[in-house]
Amino acid sequence: MSFHLMRPEWLWAAVPALVLGVLLWRERRARGSWQSVISADLLPFLMGEQAGTKSRNYLPLVLLAWLLASIAAAGPSWQKIPQPIHQKQDALVVLLDLSYSMKSADLTPSRIDRARQKLLDLLAGRREGQTGLIAFAGDSHIVTPLTDDTQTIANLLPALHPDMMPVPGSDPASAVAQGLDLLHSAGIRRGNMLLVTDAIAAADATAITQILQGQGVQLGVMGIGTHTGAPVPLPDGGFLRDRAGAIVMPGLDESTLRELAVDNGGRYMRMTIDDSDLAYLVIPPAAGFDQQTLALDRQADTWDDQGYLLILPLLPLVLLLFRRGWLLGVLPLALVLQADPATAQTWDDLWFTRDQQGQRALQQGEAGAAADLFENPGWAGAAAYEDGDYERSAEHFNTLDDADSQYNLGNALARSGRIDEAIEAYK
Repeated sequence: MSFHLMRPEWLWAAVPALVLGVLLWRERRARGSWQSVISADLLPFLMGEQAGTKSRNYLPLVLLAWLLASIAAAGPSWQKIPQPIHQKQDALVVLLDLSYSMKSADLTPSRIDRARQKLLDLLAGRREGQTGLIAFAGDSHIVTPLTDDTQTIANLLPALHPDMMPVPGSDPASAVAQGLDLLHSAGIRRGNMLLVTDAIAAADATAITQILQGQGVQLGVMGIGTHTGAPVPLPDGGFLRDRAGAIVMPGLDESTLRELAVDNGGRYMRMTIDDSDLAYLVIPPAAGFDQQTLALDRQADTWDDQGYLLILPLLPLVLLLFRRGWLLGVLPLALVLQADPATAQTWDDLWFTRDQQGQRALQQGEAGAAADLFENPGWAGAAAYEDGDYERSAEHFNTLDDADSQYNLGNALARSGRIDEAIEAYK
């Protein structure tokens, strides 16, 4: 058991109390007391009957309350609560092609370098779920089994290169079969595979479809390369040549790859510079697939906030506030806030954003007021449309260029009689 503060920055709130306490204590001492300079026998005759009594000093009590409140806000804790870790059962097996053609330099610096960088981007975006990696050429090898430790996979990626593969060639069907075994051995009924390659033979495509038939696995395919292709460098120098002695320049055959993805319930996309390819192929998971959670073997401990215990000593001070009538002084202020609409609006601005206030107004049937409150132009346009102010609705939607907003703009223009402009928006 160890002491821990969950919000230690709240201890700074105690600094003003300490500074104020020191200043008030010094001022009290500087004022002095008549008891220290006048004889106790003469003091009643000079100062009156109350001269011998000392005024009550509430300063230590106030400082103690201030310090207790600061410590309570800091979240003191001395024990942990074990919390089991659950994460979405979003399993993804990446199949990386390491055949010689991936050394082509039609993508700078090479196809394999770009593929590795793309997989690093993929791993960086994997917040939940398990990921496995299989590399294949003439045969396939498991680089990492299914794991949520994406950093380990990222550390292994730079070492993967076609020259390290023991058997040249390309056998994606064996990689798919091995990926399926990974999913089944982890007890995962449904999962996703991502094939990262530059080409696939028709026979391999047929074999892969047969392997995945009825297995509940989606196969996404990411194409690497260009249609023109580039020479394939060999480990011993020179370039790969065909039987006629001509230099082989393998290009990207997208039609076969796209067919393979569609036949296996997945998607195909050529690798892009940005992350749009990953968003299309991997995020979000395909509709209809299970989104069950998986309990991991390890546990994460969270601190148990015990700050509420320090509130108990503060309750007597709150009762003193009632006794001295301090809380009664707050009631007129509350009445003023309730009575003055402008002040009430300011109070709402303190606690709610404009969009939140607009949502509340819309739920109360005040669409016009909601349109005035919304800062989000899409929401403001929808509120104005519901209020029947189609011109104003069109003005809001016209500031947005996404497909949904353009469709809504067309509706607003059509309702306001501007048919030709509505047709352009629909297009």
